[in-house]
Order: sequence, then structure tokens, then C-alpha cells
Amino acid sequence: MKSKKELLCYCVSGGATTLVNYIIYFILIQAKVEYLAANTVAWIGAVLTAYVMNRRWVFHSKGHILQEFSSFVFLRFLTLMAENILLWLTVSCLGLHPLPSKVVVSIITVLSNYVLCKYKIFQKEEPNHG
Repeated sequence: MKSKKELLCYCVSGGATTLVNYIIYFILIQAKVEYLAANTVAWIGAVLTAYVMNRRWVFHSKGHILQEFSSFVFLRFLTLMAENILLWLTVSCLGLHPLPSKVVVSIITVLSNYVLCKYKIFQKEEPNHG
């Protein structure tokens, strides 16, 4: 039951994070900022939002903040690179508009981010039984 609650919390948190990401991206695209630059700036806002929500509300982490944050940003940076590559492929190579491309690419990154957070960053410390 706990893992279902965690997944639900992650989905709500992810929705809020995605909303922050899309709002920043949309505003920057409307301001005629180049789509990869807009995506990178939106990523920064989303990562800060996601870290706070994941640490406190989803995974209830008590780990070392600096270590977790560093891991979180590093692994999310990998997904930023993947997202920028996929955006470049869909926008520059396939000729799709940057806004629908962002939605399609986000599905891949949201799933990747959950797996990375769950198994690489916010791991529960095992009790020492020895």
C-alpha cells in the first residue's frame, strides 16, 4: 500500500513540476527564445521544484541534502541532455512545433526521472541489524 501512495504522491508532485516546466517553457517560446535554451531554463525551474517536493513529500528523505541534491541534479542533467536531443530530433529533424514536441518528449523523461529518483537518489537507508 505504501508504494501506491508513494507513486500517487510522485504523480502529483510530477504534475506540479511539469506544470512549472511547461509554464516557463511556454513563456520563453512566446518570447521568441530558442527552443533548446527555453527548455534548459525551464529545466532549472522544474529541477528545483521537483527536488523539494520529492525529498519532503514523496520519498520523505532524511539523507544528506548536499549529496542528494548533487545526485539529483546530475541524474536530472542526464535526462535534460536526453530531452534536448529528443527535442532537437522532433523539432529540427522532423519539423514538429516545439510545444507539442515538448509534450511527447516529456512522457519519456517523466518515467525516467521516477526510476532514477526511486532507485538512485532517495534510497531508504536500511536499518542496521548487526
